[in-house]
Order: sequence, then C-alpha cells, then structure tokens
Amino acid sequence: MARKTKNLSEAKPAPKLADPKRVAAFQNGISAESRAAAMLLVKGYRILARRFRTPAGEIDIVAKRRNALVFIEVKTRASYEEAVEAVTPQQQRRIVGAAEYWLQARPQDGEGDVRFDVVIITPGKLPQHIPAAFDADA
Repeated sequence: MARKTKNLSEAKPAPKLADPKRVAAFQNGISAESRAAAMLLVKGYRILARRFRTPAGEIDIVAKRRNALVFIEVKTRASYEEAVEAVTPQQQRRIVGAAEYWLQARPQDGEGDVRFDVVIITPGKLPQHIPAAFDADA
C-alpha cells in the first residue's frame, strides 16, 4: 500500500502571532473598562452590557441609572486632555450609530432620558466620569 506524502506547497502557513503592542493595548482597554464599570456601579449605575458590538461600531459600556439609559465611552490615555481629545466627532457619530442599534432592538429602553458619557482613565488617578459629554447631534 502506497503511503501518501504531503506536498510542501500545500502546507498551511504558520499562524500569525499577534503584535505584542496590540495585545497590550487590548488588555489595557479591558482593564480600563473594568475599572470604569466598577466606578459606575459604586455610583448607582446598573451595567446592561459591556463591549456592545454593532455594524456601526462598539459601545464600551451600556448602563442605566434611574430613568436614564447611558452609553459610555471609556478612554485610557497618559493625560486627561489626551483622553478627551481622543473622543473625536467621528467617534461620537460611531457611538451614536451603535446606540441606535441598541434602541432599535430595545425600544423600551429609550422611553426615558438617553445620554452619552465618557469615563477617562489616566495612570495613578481614579476614573473621571463626564456625564453628558456629547449628544446625539455629534
């Protein structure tokens, strides 16, 4: 019985290893979102979702507090100013678009106030919450 040998040209390429900088940035982002969520819980928010993905984009945290549905962007940067500047008008539009997906799937959530907040994470400081950081007209 003849034994089949694998043609080297048919061999699969070695899997690509993730860029260590990208892996570190991803892990840093997950950590920042966890710290932001913990701070929001202490302030009385109920976390409905984390990393809510839609074709329009992703929302870091969706939360509810009293009669308000809040879509929260978490930014980690070396300084407060850098973090605020990182929430660009283009990114705001993406977040608003993703929020529209949430509200289409859960129209009852839009019956109260809807707000877009930002939580800033900087090294060595407590998370800083900016309620109503931007609006849907972004």
